[in-house]
Amino acid sequence: MQVFPIRFGTPAYDEVIRLRFDVLRKPLGLEFHSEELAREYNDFHLACYMGSRLAGCAVLVPLSGNRVKMRQVAVIESLRGRGVGTLMVRYSEVLAKTHGFRTMELNARENAVPFYKAMDYKLVGERFVEVTIPHFKMEKTL
Repeated sequence: MQVFPIRFGTPAYDEVIRLRFDVLRKPLGLEFHSEELAREYNDFHLACYMGSRLAGCAVLVPLSGNRVKMRQVAVIESLRGRGVGTLMVRYSEVLAKTHGFRTMELNARENAVPFYKAMDYKLVGERFVEVTIPHFKMEKTL
């Protein structure tokens, strides 16, 4: 497995968008809109490949100060439990630190909270609904 940054608007980015749609949006009956995707131009886009097969992805969004938000973490269902998500999160943390960020935050789907807790992310605040399902804000000092 290998994780590396990809560029916005490239064929690799288009492949990641398809994965994000299939894993995160389609099950909720949600679509991507061009305006939403256009706002991702300055974000960090990450892809994890197993050989030539896209296995997972993530997006890092710079926030104010030294904070960054990890979002749209997706792993192909048949590849879950093989370390893809862990590798992407670890890579995201190193990349964020390299760019001067000191705190990583995320909105975790309720069923993903144990995964992030195992990676030392802490709950911040109460449960809330985002994209029609329960989430928790979490963060970690890098």
